[in-house]
Amino acid sequence: MKTPPSRPVVLCLSGHDPSGGAGLQADIEALLAQGCHAAPTVTALTVQDTVNVVDFRVLDRDWVLAQARAVIADLPVAAVKLGMLGSVEMVDTVLEIMRALPGVPLVCDPVLRAGGGGALGKDDVGYAMRERLLPVATIATPNLPEARILAELPGGTADECAEKLLPFIEHLLITGGHGDEREVHNRLYSRDGSRHDFACVRLPGSYHGSGCTLASALAGRLAQGEALASAVSTALDYTWRTLRDAEAPGHGQYVPRRLPLDFC
Repeated sequence: MKTPPSRPVVLCLSGHDPSGGAGLQADIEALLAQGCHAAPTVTALTVQDTVNVVDFRVLDRDWVLAQARAVIADLPVAAVKLGMLGSVEMVDTVLEIMRALPGVPLVCDPVLRAGGGGALGKDDVGYAMRERLLPVATIATPNLPEARILAELPGGTADECAEKLLPFIEHLLITGGHGDEREVHNRLYSRDGSRHDFACVRLPGSYHGSGCTLASALAGRLAQGEALASAVSTALDYTWRTLRDAEAPGHGQYVPRRLPLDFC
């Protein structure tokens, strides 16, 4: 029997969401849709549903390092996707992991707030991410509220946040959708001064796991060898379709449909 080619491996360092809407389950589903193999490494456990996060517990760094090292020793990691870290110690843990993966693209989704507004880390986590983690990442994908936290610019515009953050990271995708505009504007900024704007029709309702979906899809496209600007466009298009087809499994936000109904 002919052996099919291996799918690109993406190491996911994210939290577990028991509702299945965000976190590692979102990562796995989005990466499957990109033709990739997800290697999920748990950084935190959360108590949350599709409405909001109630509590969380960051795992011991030795457990996270052991998970990641087992993956790295066995699988050829083509990209890394970061989600919830939850502590400054976990930021430093990621830096240690990345030292074993030189040249591997790193997509940082700075998960600092849940969709319902609950905090997923102390205020110093955002500072540590900006100062120590963004410089080793290929691209970060904050929404505007997260970009304001990272830039320490409450009420700042996307352009103002990008100006503050680009000295720390080469590429920055600030996503829209948190205002009342009829179109959602997503802006890709690069340190070389280039900029790409992506607009899409605003969909009704609110969504649980959209940021995880986007960052994972982007990591998958980079793992497949797609150029960065093209990978961003592909990931945004894919994410919009998952939101268009979203379902409401509970009493809270809609959950993106990341896989087709006939997926097997």
